[in-house]
Formats: sequence, structure tokens, C-alpha cells
Amino acid sequence: MKKILVTGGAGFLGSHLCEKLLARGHDVLCVDNFFTGGKQNIAHLAGTPYFELMRHDITFPLFVEVEQIYNLACPASPVHYQFDPVQTTKTSVHGAINMLGLAKRVKARILQASTSEVYGDPEVHPQQEDYVGHVNPIGPRSCYDEGKRCAETLFFDYHRQHRVDIKVARIFNTYGPNMHPNDGRVVSNFIVQALHGEDITIYGDGTQSRSFCYVDDLIDGLILLMESADGFTGPINLGNPHEISIAALAEKIIALTGSKSKLSYKPALTDDPKQRQPDIALARSRLGWQPHTELDDGLRETIAYFRRRLA
Repeated sequence: MKKILVTGGAGFLGSHLCEKLLARGHDVLCVDNFFTGGKQNIAHLAGTPYFELMRHDITFPLFVEVEQIYNLACPASPVHYQFDPVQTTKTSVHGAINMLGLAKRVKARILQASTSEVYGDPEVHPQQEDYVGHVNPIGPRSCYDEGKRCAETLFFDYHRQHRVDIKVARIFNTYGPNMHPNDGRVVSNFIVQALHGEDITIYGDGTQSRSFCYVDDLIDGLILLMESADGFTGPINLGNPHEISIAALAEKIIALTGSKSKLSYKPALTDDPKQRQPDIALARSRLGWQPHTELDDGLRETIAYFRRRLA
């Protein structure tokens, strides 16, 4: 049993991670300020003897005794991270400083949940970990993109300067149960609109592509990375390399929900990447990890979750 801190533990990814860590026999401290996380995501864990919940914002220091830290705290959808962009940057930067300081003090291993957004609108396809990105530092998405890039900088500087034991995961588009219905992400948007019988909103011409990883597969990858030995730090891509256009995804969700929704095209969003696909060769070779959930199967589980939640 390890004492493990999960920041952002009541969020989409964090709640699944807390559940899986508890199932593996660990003692889990879930920290969240509930800006985007929800108590309903972790309510079923409340009676678990080795689960503890703390309301806290990681832009302020935290003093606890733990052996591992998963730093997942940060709004991750455009609707939420653009609501208060200054606070988004603070969460990535000040939050990283505070969690790295904690890891340094208690000699804990710490994992940073970074993002494929560090690659920006990539000029290299698929994206490998050695690609340094094509990012606009002053656009409406920059608070998230550059905040995460700065967090990676801090992690590697703490590693080099203070010998903090770090792991950095670059997470690509992930979907599944516990997504927020109004988070503005493409999968949740499309499913909610389809279940309501509304037109499916596509920004741009729909040819832009994404690669979608089911949440269970992603969580397995995070745990494998945290437990990896040999001083391996990453960064490492975690995502599903199967690429699909946004228009094709919309058609698939209409079919799986049995909806009569139509496609509605709107102007493209500023700095919206045209392509996003991970090269996961490093994850395969160093972690023995690759996603196993087929898109249709994962979407069925996600649609079933939203049917229950919206009801």
C-alpha cells in the first residue's frame, strides 16, 4: 500500500484514477477545488476506508505526507480553461511549483498530466515526443497550451536541479464516463446534442482529425508510467493512434445514439489544430502499453453514461 495524492481527483480523469488506485490497494488522498470536478464522480468512493477527500486549490501550498503524486489539477476543456485564463495559467504554473515543492520535501515521485496541446497546431504528423511544437503564445488557447509547456519546464528543472523523481505524460484526446456534459469537448458535445435531438455543431469543415482514447486505457498508461523504473522520466505520449475526422465522429455518434440530429457547420475556432495523432512507439517499448478499447465500444459506454446523467 502506498499513500498517493491525486490532484484534480474529482475530475474526469482523476476520479477514474482514484478508483483504480483504490482497487489496487492504495491509500488515496483526493484533492480538488471543484471548479470543474464534481462530487458525484467520487461519491461512490466516500465510504471506502482508504479514500480521503480534501477541498484545496493547488495554487496554494499543500502540506501532506505522501509517497506518490499524480498532478492532474487543471481545467482541460476550452470552455473551462478560457473562462478564467489567468487562473488557468496559475493552476499549471503555480500548481506545478507547489506540487514539485511538496515532492521535493517528502521525496515523493510525481507525475505531471501534460497534454498533446504542447504540440499546438502541429507541422509534424503523427506527433513524436521529440517534436517541440508549433504553438501560439498569445492566443485564446495559450493559457492552457503554454501553461502546460511551462509546467513541463518546471518538472525537468526540478529534476535536474533538485533530483526530484518525475514522470511526464502527454495526454491526447480522452473520453468516457464522468465527462462533464457542458465541458465543450467534442465527444461530450456531440453525444449530448444527439441525445437531445439537436443539430450536431461542427466548427470548421469537419475534415480536422483527432485520435480518441478511452479513459480506462489512459488510466492504465498513467499508472504504468508512474511505476516505471530505470529513471525513465518521459515525456511520453499516451493516446490512441487511430485517427478519425470530426465529421465522421459526428456521424458515428448519431448512428450509435439512434438520433435524428443533422450536422451544423460553424466557423472554425482560433488556433484549433487541424490534425492530432500520437506516435506511441515509446509507450509501447518502455511501458508495454497501448490502448485496447475500440472507438465504438468506448462510445457506447460513454453514451450510456450520458443517458443516465441527463435523465
